[in-house]
Amino acid sequence: MVYHSSFKEEGQYTQACGCPLLPLRSHIKGPAPVLDSAAVGVDIIDEAINFFRANVLFRKFEVKSAADKLLIYLTLYINMALKRIEACKTEADGIKAIISLGLEKFPIPGEGGFPLGGLLTPPQSREEAELFRSYLKQAREETSGRLIERVYRPNGRPNKWWLAFAKRKFMNIMLPL
Repeated sequence: MVYHSSFKEEGQYTQACGCPLLPLRSHIKGPAPVLDSAAVGVDIIDEAINFFRANVLFRKFEVKSAADKLLIYLTLYINMALKRIEACKTEADGIKAIISLGLEKFPIPGEGGFPLGGLLTPPQSREEAELFRSYLKQAREETSGRLIERVYRPNGRPNKWWLAFAKRKFMNIMLPL
């Protein structure tokens, strides 16, 4: 059974490109609303990382809420990050690779190379495009930082139980490296 996002309130969050801009527990500057960690301890990034190893095994994913679209994107991003880390020999190289991945320019809906064209709508204005790009950039950077903690053990060795999933394709899609 596929795991879906627990963020179900459709009208509560600002939307861009048909995707909600959910609050994040993040120290990185960006347009994401700040999640009150006292009220709720889990954000969409935690859900994506926690559900990744189960969800990546599925070829189909039924979207039940708008937050599931963001969960799908972050799952694909985690898969791409694991691919990059898998090629690194040391923890320092892995950290450098995943941080640079979070900072790279990437396509958004309506641009060539965006893998989820039918799932998210192209932006209606330049402001919406910039808002969505900066939100995804913030989410990618935060995901990269949290993923490092899971992929590498305290002794600096990679966790094979995470890197084994780098070979899997979620929904038979791979984000371009």
